[in-house]
Amino acid sequence: MNDTGKKPPASKSIISIAVAVSIAAAMAAAGSYRGQEIEGIPVFALIAALAFVIQWVIFIPAYLSQSERYYDFTGSVTYVSVIACALWMNSDPRSQLLAALVAIWALRLGSFLFLRIRDAGSDRRFDRIKPFFFRFMMTWTLQGLWVVMTAAAALAAMTSTLTPAIGVTTMVGLMFWVAGFAIEVTADRQKREFRRNPDNSDRFIQHGLWAWSRHPNYFGEILLWCGVAIIAAPALQGWQYATLVSPVFVYLLLTKISGIPMLDAHALKRWGDEDDYRAYRDATPVLFPRPPKGR
Repeated sequence: MNDTGKKPPASKSIISIAVAVSIAAAMAAAGSYRGQEIEGIPVFALIAALAFVIQWVIFIPAYLSQSERYYDFTGSVTYVSVIACALWMNSDPRSQLLAALVAIWALRLGSFLFLRIRDAGSDRRFDRIKPFFFRFMMTWTLQGLWVVMTAAAALAAMTSTLTPAIGVTTMVGLMFWVAGFAIEVTADRQKREFRRNPDNSDRFIQHGLWAWSRHPNYFGEILLWCGVAIIAAPALQGWQYATLVSPVFVYLLLTKISGIPMLDAHALKRWGDEDDYRAYRDATPVLFPRPPKGR
């Protein structure tokens, strides 16, 4: 039940599930343009379907046990699974590089989030969702969409019939990825160490990369996906170029929907009346880093 004692209508969740699958299907259609096929079925489309199947299979025991513990870990497994399938179809140097970069990111982030939930015992995002079948299923479906949309450029390049040689563009993309990955890993490590100190249980982090940006981990994630798109671009053709929307999707999702808006609302509720937090908020950019001003 929600705060009003009424069960939320399932229709909204069902519609959201249908919309998510439809968006993924449209991206799969674009990414499949002149791509490799198996028995006449585009490989990209099969891989996109696999991303959702994995989510729905794991969702069943998660719902029955009312646990979100393996949600983020399942996301990582899904990334690795779809990338491995694409690499099996095409193992040219560009595909090998893209597979390695996506897998490294997914396994690192998935293990980090899994350990965070294990230490915390639960994820408060799911507290009001888990009891309701379709609402909980919707979150798993959205994770499938997240995988398809973010990895779309990489998957399209890896299943493309074009295999151009690695050149300057690839090196530029790799530099973007390395910089973004380093920023995300460093920001996550700094915040985890901050939270491990009992003296900081009621405080907010404002040192290290968090003095440059209020969400440096998200900036790093957006940057690394830009790198993946740059590396993938030379292998794309026709409608496959639509998959270059991947980093834009990451940016919009993190800044407008599920990332920054939720975290900022929580922070304002918790520390909004404190002068130190208001000063930090006024002096520190939301996302794109800049050297900290004297405070």
